[in-house]
Amino acid sequence: MKYALVTGGSRGIGRAIAIRLAKDGYRVIINYTSNQAEAEKTLEMIDGQGELLPFDVSNAQQTEQALKNWQSQHSDEYIEVVVNNAGIRRDNVLALMPADDWHRVLDITLSGFFNVTQPLLPAMQLHKFGRIINMASVSGLKGLPGQANYSAAKGGIIAATKALAQEVARRNITVNAVAPGFIKTDMTEGLDEAALKKMIPANRFGKPEEVADLVAFLASPNAGYITGSVISINGGLYT
Repeated sequence: MKYALVTGGSRGIGRAIAIRLAKDGYRVIINYTSNQAEAEKTLEMIDGQGELLPFDVSNAQQTEQALKNWQSQHSDEYIEVVVNNAGIRRDNVLALMPADDWHRVLDITLSGFFNVTQPLLPAMQLHKFGRIINMASVSGLKGLPGQANYSAAKGGIIAATKALAQEVARRNITVNAVAPGFIKTDMTEGLDEAALKKMIPANRFGKPEEVADLVAFLASPNAGYITGSVISINGGLYT
């Protein structure tokens, strides 16, 4: 049995990734923090080919305990694919940004990457196989006004991806980042889609399933020579 963990897997891009990985034969561990109803919907959509694992990725102790508990219940298995997808947006210009909005965005996206990935590395190294896929953003590549916190978090994910890739490549563990542009999910609700589409050469928002297909490829054996890469999926918005 192959196991894949998708953080923030209850909705949007995370849900699409869970569905896609299940189609590829993975038993998907769907992480969520509080929205159990949506997480259960995701589990239904993959025909029960997975399990729920609630924990807050920004809480190091809670994350470590949840992963330890999972491992103790699956002593002959390990999580060979992790998709660090959990993240939030709290947009504001920096001059007016509450400190909590700065810290919360970085705690979930950037510290969450550390809290989840570090405990999973020993088993990947032992088995000499692993796939670590980090959800970055066009915001982390070019920076977007009103998103200093989000850009910092996603930019940090990109730098961490490149560094970790070099540390673990000899163990047949790849580490890559996916940098979506505007993807049609609840996270982009409230944005002026008509106006923003004019900035995008493809003239549309992306679909979560398109991001999921890219993640599935990076998780596959066919992507074994791709590591330390940041792959944009943004319709030509930023190249």
